[in-house]
Amino acid sequence: MRIRQDHSRFRQIVRGKVRQNLRQYISSGELIGKQGKDRVSIPVPQIDIPRFRFNSQDGGGVGQGEGEPGDSLGPGDQEPGEGEAGEGEGEKALEVDVTLDELAQILGEELQLPRIEPRGEKAVVTERDKYTGIRPVGPNSLRNFKRTYKAALKRSIAMGQYNAKNPVILPIKDDMRYRSWSTVKSPQSNAVVIYMMDVSGSMGDEQKEIVRIESFWINTWLKSQYEGIETRYIVHDATAREVDEHTFFHTRESGGTMISSAYRLAAQILDADYPSADWNIYPFHFSDGDNWSVDDTRACVQLLKDVLIPSSNQFSYGQVESPYGSGQFIKDLKDNFKVGDDECALVCSEIKNKDAIVGSIKEFLGTGR
Repeated sequence: MRIRQDHSRFRQIVRGKVRQNLRQYISSGELIGKQGKDRVSIPVPQIDIPRFRFNSQDGGGVGQGEGEPGDSLGPGDQEPGEGEAGEGEGEKALEVDVTLDELAQILGEELQLPRIEPRGEKAVVTERDKYTGIRPVGPNSLRNFKRTYKAALKRSIAMGQYNAKNPVILPIKDDMRYRSWSTVKSPQSNAVVIYMMDVSGSMGDEQKEIVRIESFWINTWLKSQYEGIETRYIVHDATAREVDEHTFFHTRESGGTMISSAYRLAAQILDADYPSADWNIYPFHFSDGDNWSVDDTRACVQLLKDVLIPSSNQFSYGQVESPYGSGQFIKDLKDNFKVGDDECALVCSEIKNKDAIVGSIKEFLGTGR
């Protein structure tokens, strides 16, 4: 019991340290490479554990002998930089495993994120067989040997056939017991996240790293809000294609930019695989704001109005600042939509650098949609 209490207290200390340094973790992106299936390893700043420090035996007790207030009680205290070089290892940073659920909870507390309310009846009903009882008939594959033996034993004792010296029990047909089942319908709130990113020449490695960090934290939060979540990835320059996660963050093209190609492909994916009546839909698009033409921007606006925004819980556009991008697209979106209005399901965020990631996450996830 004491060990359990100590462990719980240690976890609380770790949690406080993680929350205290969360913004630093987000901006630096140092958690991304340390993630496992359902947990991450976090480098926690040094946690001082109280311990006794003993003086040499001939030094007298505390408060005895000569000395001044503030004098060291042990030989181990010295100023930084003093002392000789040695061969021993120095202190290493303490790494603590934290589950993604814990991380999402800390993120929500630190950024004061509201819990997401699934829009309408966004639930996928799944059916599964659940064993609920015992019955006297059924297939041999579902025979319950323990219950069958107990029934045979009771019958033998009741009929006076049981011999304690030779306890052989032979079940008959009436003794057989089988597991019974029923089909249970279980509603699950499911969500799909579609990430779209401009991979044209103006989007450099720094811009892609920002997108990679931000998408990790977005996914962490959304996974804590839904029982099931699927993720799809689209890259585009003048054309769009669906790719896997690794390709999404590591590919680079040199062509121009036609954003409408990504929006059309996203609309096709939603139409084929994710009907809006059954899914909570979250498209995220990241670019540096360049687009090929005014006509293509007009096509994007039309796709957003007619298809993507009506189908989605929220459509999020993140504009990553680049020295080669014009930054015009976010202005066009704000001219055509009431961005910032509570009724508008389009959220736009300008991400100037890694330090702006925290604010961008709050802009995207702070609506509670």
